[in-house]
Order: sequence, then C-alpha cells, then structure tokens
Amino acid sequence: MEELPRNRLATTDVSGQRVYLYPASVRGRFFERKKWVHGFLVLLLLALPWVRPGGQQLLLLDVARREFFIFGLHFRAHDAPLFVFLLLAFAFLIGFVTSIWGRLWCGWACPQTVFTELIFRRIEGWVEGGPRERKLLDEGPMTNTKLLKKTIKWGLFLLASLIVTHSLLAYFVGSREMLAMIEGSPLDNWPSFLVIAVTTSVILLDFGWFREQFCVIACPYGRFQSVMLGPQSLVVGYDEKRGEPRRVIPPILPQGDCVNCLRCVQVCPTGIDIRRGLQMECIACTACIDACDEVMEKTKKPLGLIRYMSLGDSLGKKPTNKLNARSFIYGFLFLAIISTLTLVLGHKEFLEVTTLRARGAPYEILTNETVVNHFHLEISNQTGKEETVSLAVSAGEKEVELVMPLSPLRLPDGAQQRADFFVKFPKSSLLNGSRKAQLGLDSSGGSRNVEVTLVGPNQ
Repeated sequence: MEELPRNRLATTDVSGQRVYLYPASVRGRFFERKKWVHGFLVLLLLALPWVRPGGQQLLLLDVARREFFIFGLHFRAHDAPLFVFLLLAFAFLIGFVTSIWGRLWCGWACPQTVFTELIFRRIEGWVEGGPRERKLLDEGPMTNTKLLKKTIKWGLFLLASLIVTHSLLAYFVGSREMLAMIEGSPLDNWPSFLVIAVTTSVILLDFGWFREQFCVIACPYGRFQSVMLGPQSLVVGYDEKRGEPRRVIPPILPQGDCVNCLRCVQVCPTGIDIRRGLQMECIACTACIDACDEVMEKTKKPLGLIRYMSLGDSLGKKPTNKLNARSFIYGFLFLAIISTLTLVLGHKEFLEVTTLRARGAPYEILTNETVVNHFHLEISNQTGKEETVSLAVSAGEKEVELVMPLSPLRLPDGAQQRADFFVKFPKSSLLNGSRKAQLGLDSSGGSRNVEVTLVGPNQ
C-alpha cells in the first residue's frame, strides 16, 4: 500500500470520484471493548420496544395519537415543551463528554459506526472474505460466483435493514401493533408500509454502500463535535516524537519506532493516515491503536505509539487539566437543565383534573331557598396505571352538598373522561352573589383539594 495523497481525501481520486475502501480487520483490547459496547447498544435498541412493565410499552412515541410513554411516564401533545429540555440536556451532555473524552460518541455509540462495524462489515467478511478478496471480487468480471456472493450479501443486508427498521417502527406505533401490521395486508396500513419501505432503503444504502462517506461529507454532528474539542480533550493521536523519523529502506539513522508499515492506514474505516495529526475525518474508532499495538508487540517496542492522548499533546503543546472552564460550563448547563426538568416533572400532575361550569343558567334556585350549581369534571389519566377517582365535599364545608351521579370513576391509563356533578348550598351562605367551596378528590395516587366558585343571586 502506498502513502495517501496529501492534496485530496483518500476516498476520492484525482477526478473527484469515490475510491471504495476495504478496511482490514484488526483485533485488540479496544476491539474487544467496543464489541461488547456495540452489542449492548444493538440489543438495547432491539429489545426495548418489547419491554412492557405493567402491560404498557416502556418507551413509545405515538405521534399519530400524540401520546408519549417514556419509562413509566405518560405525556401528551401539550407536554411537548418538555422535550426541549431533553434536547438541550443531550446537547450539553455531548459537549461535556466531547470536551473531556473527545469524539467518544462517533467511535463508540453512533449508529453509523455501531451497525456498520458490528453487523454489515461482518456480513461482508463472512460472504466475500477479507479486504483483498473483496477488492479483487469487485474489480473482477461478473461471474456466477461473484453474482452468487453479491446476491447473498445484499440479501443479508436487506434482512438486517428490515429488522432494524421494524424495531424503529415499534417505538412509534407499538410492538404489538407492528406485529399486527406484519400479519395484515400492506394496503391496510399503507402509511406505515411506506415509511418502512423508504427507511429500509435509506438504511440499506447507507450501511451497505455509503458508509464512511456519511461521516466524511454528510454528517454535521461530527463537525459540531470537532468545534467542542479543546486542548485538554482526548483524541486518538500519533506520538511523533517517539515515532519519527520513520524506518525506510535503505535505513537512515536515527530511527523512530514507526516502521512505516501503513497498518494504521489499512484498518482505518475513513481512510486517513493518523500520523498526519488530528483530522476531521477521524471518528476515534481506535482501530489504528489496536493495529499499531500489534506491530509494536512484534517489533518488541512499547505499546502506545498511537494512543489516546490530549489534543494539546498531539499538537505538540503542553496539555492542560481535563476539567477546565469549558468542561465546567457544559457540565453546569447540563445539570441545570436536568434539575429544572426534574423539578417540573416533580410538580406535574399526571392525573389532570379540570372543573368547568356547565352551559346554560349559572345557577338554579330550589323551593327551599337552596341554590344548585352544575359543573363538569374532566379527568385525564397519565399516571401509567388505572385510577379510581371519587369526589366529595371537604370536611370544613358543612353547608355544601355534592351530588355526583357517577362515582367513583374508573379511568384506564391514558383515558380521558367527563362527569357531571352538582353542588347544593343555601342561598344565605353567599356573599355578593358568590363564594368558594373546597372539594376533595381521592385517587389511588393520593388526595388533593379542588376549588370551585359557587354563584347565586346577589342579595
């Protein structure tokens, strides 16, 4: 393998056309750690829609019905402003993590990296062989063997894409509803079928063919993370002081530890040479670290010629403490937003109760000088479980009588119900034609007071 060009990306030729990469396989300590992390993330994505404690899906974003079930909490469309807190918290958390550990998200948790490395590249290797075999196969003529291998590979790619897509759909329509859609005709649920078709095509094209091009030319997120890096941030870097001058033929003295084997370039999924310093295309996947450590072991040299180091150190500057002003600002903003969200959720009533005066005459006077007011009780149950609700007059309201035809009320989780109730009180208890009354609302989640304004004739 020759040195990479310096005036263009390694993934493009002189005319700007794409150069397809065939990254070599590598094993090592970071490979083993990432394998477990990626496996856990994929398992979490696939399994979470099927977790139903108490019969309710643990995470369901039902956009069509404007209902959102998030880890036991039930939200509706009018709770949408709360999601702003989550988005801001996520942004500042990424900023905090990036300021300390660099592009940890890109190399360890980004779906582009996780699915490509854990699933699609493995399928490709099982079917077509190593990088050299894959390259020769692509460059060779179309034979029966090549057609068979390509058909099997893309068939498995399609199967993996369908599994991923249907798992994503389960987060938005429900896992059981998704199974019912699969068993039925596509015409019965054509919007969901269309979403599945488009999403599967995008995933298949992205993970099966586009791959590193998304990271290099399309992903805005990697550029945001690059801006968040500071002198103290960890990056995957090359120890130039130790590695240079590289070993060449014929040998020259003195010699560094880098044997110029280009193994770090061969395993890079974005096609860069990490020895040229920090580059925007680097996703911190650590493949070059494992590859270089293999070579160092064989040449009896200390490990870590390529390693995690601070950005300042990789640029030849004196590194600073990891927790500096940048990290503290990101961390403080993240904690402030999470604290505010926790406070808001702590005061949020998931059993929402509203009393409205019924239409028509505001009051009615009975023959014994008793005034009657007619109200509607509207209840929305977002507690995540069935609730039994009853309404009664508070202990201090001796002159007030409550009449409620339907009591107690049973509300399944997510249900809304309206019930009528009447309040009777003596006309003599009014002051300037009105008074306040306290009613007690009891549910399995506790008790609370509901205040209503009673009106009658102005004496």
